[in-house]
Amino acid sequence: MTSTVTANSPPGASVYPAVNISEEHLSKPGLVVIDITTADENTAAEAATALGGLWLSSGPSAPWHTPGRAGVTVRAYADLRRAPLPHGTVSPSTD
Repeated sequence: MTSTVTANSPPGASVYPAVNISEEHLSKPGLVVIDITTADENTAAEAATALGGLWLSSGPSAPWHTPGRAGVTVRAYADLRRAPLPHGTVSPSTD
């Protein structure tokens, strides 16, 4: 895990770690890693959460800022082979 320094964020804004993609995240066809960059944290989290309505998804990571780039980024991991979990279910099987 690496940390980033935020050059373009307002005073007092948090700096979040940027998560590295491991081989495990891409070990099988149908597994994807999606980075979403938007103007604000709420929109980024909302977009990543919406992926969970399409596929089995991790939901959004902690947001991070990249120096020299506008906006905030979140990451989500999804399995395109599997449908989303039923509402209220918290643990997918490990197939």
